[in-house]
Amino acid sequence: MLIFTKSPVMFVYGINNKPILMEEKMSSNKFSVSRIIPAIALAFMLAAGAPLALVAQTRVEAPRNKYSVQDDVQAGRQAAQQVEQQLPLVRDQYVQSYIERVGDRLVAAIPNEFRRPEFQYSFKVVDARDINAFALPAGFTYVNRGLIDAARNEGELAGVMAHEIAHVALRHATAQATETQKYQIGSVLGQIAGAVIGGGLGQIIGAGSQIGFGAGALKYSRGYETQADILGAQIMARAGYDPRDLANMFRTIERAGGGSGGPEFLSSHPNPGNRYERINQEAALLRVSPNSGTQNTADFRNVQARLRGQPRARSGAEIAQGGGYGNNRYPTNSGSVGRAQAPSPRLRTFNGGYFSVSVPENFRQGGGQESVVFVPEGGYSEVQGQSNFTHGVMVGVERTNARNLRAASNQYISQLLQGNQYLRQQGGYQRGTLGGRAGLATNLVGRSPVTGANEFVTVYTTQLRSGELFYFITIAPQNDYRSFSGAFDRMRSSLQLGA
Repeated sequence: MLIFTKSPVMFVYGINNKPILMEEKMSSNKFSVSRIIPAIALAFMLAAGAPLALVAQTRVEAPRNKYSVQDDVQAGRQAAQQVEQQLPLVRDQYVQSYIERVGDRLVAAIPNEFRRPEFQYSFKVVDARDINAFALPAGFTYVNRGLIDAARNEGELAGVMAHEIAHVALRHATAQATETQKYQIGSVLGQIAGAVIGGGLGQIIGAGSQIGFGAGALKYSRGYETQADILGAQIMARAGYDPRDLANMFRTIERAGGGSGGPEFLSSHPNPGNRYERINQEAALLRVSPNSGTQNTADFRNVQARLRGQPRARSGAEIAQGGGYGNNRYPTNSGSVGRAQAPSPRLRTFNGGYFSVSVPENFRQGGGQESVVFVPEGGYSEVQGQSNFTHGVMVGVERTNARNLRAASNQYISQLLQGNQYLRQQGGYQRGTLGGRAGLATNLVGRSPVTGANEFVTVYTTQLRSGELFYFITIAPQNDYRSFSGAFDRMRSSLQLGA
């Protein structure tokens, strides 16, 4: 049925396309205004093929923005680089794969009018216990461990992620910058990370910039928060989640208030007022997509358990006080070089996706994209801006073009010696096993320029099914090696490879 209005009368074109004068029908005994108008609306919706839920939902419009989409991309990349240099990320492939699956599902549910091919959404977990999440322009999204731990089901986690995705889709960061006319584009793009993140973590990022742009200057307005709440609820429903979980999670954040992390999130995401009621009101207008999964998935519970099995995450304030550490650096140490704590006899399990290993409870975790280091307090240092670890274990993967284990090990050892020219290989290789597979081991020895003492390094290698070289390296000064060797052996014996 097609409706056509021409003042002062209304015509409705029926199935046979014969016009029917509405004034005549409304005045007849057979039809009343109260009955025919809903019928017309229903017919129009069915003819247009629109789901009833989508007709009733609140309309959201992106705010005015003087910046280009490419400015969002530039700002996001610049800010993400700062974040990943200065904040600790969780290095667990199982957790990473899970958070990406939830994020990708939500991104696929963004309404067409807010989709931008220039935006490449990504999702990572920050190793901080505050209940917080933030998204940078163009889609670089970060979720704190504390948020995952506090969520009661996957829907609550997805709700906060959908809220952050809505901020990105509506380009709120640069729209907010548009309203602060006294700032030029350079300062806005240079400091947008600290402004969006807020709280203690935002101060770390803000302090790293060369431009004095206040970390609170881009704090989202309450109007933008309402928009993100509404669009986030709509994205959730389209993705198959119950939007009421978003409302429940915000109530949890508000109640966290006194030190668990509530203020960290609210510092950049202020409560617009009656947020819980407004989200539930929007939820009542929406119909959840039928392609939903269960809200308490096994994966969600497994991720929570894996994270709780890792060392206690620091708060944003603790990370700020300690200067933080990023993925391409080892943890910084303000103590004296070489005075490392003895390994704890109590062990915890670290899951790195393609491997798992039991680690002394007092060993901290750091590292980069392709390697993880486990070091005790006092076993790492900063010397002339270069991070070094003097006690501990490094585990990782190296891509080589070698056809067999020995050739691949030779290539890797050669690179290792080039980067650490004080070391010399002592003897050849010894055969053994690593992670239940055929492996090789060799020793490197040299006087450390950091400690001034002789350093013992043992490199264990094996090959993964992919052909990549897997390495397990232990390091300690000569005078400490005996006290650490037992812990190193226990770690190596516990190693399990899954690739």
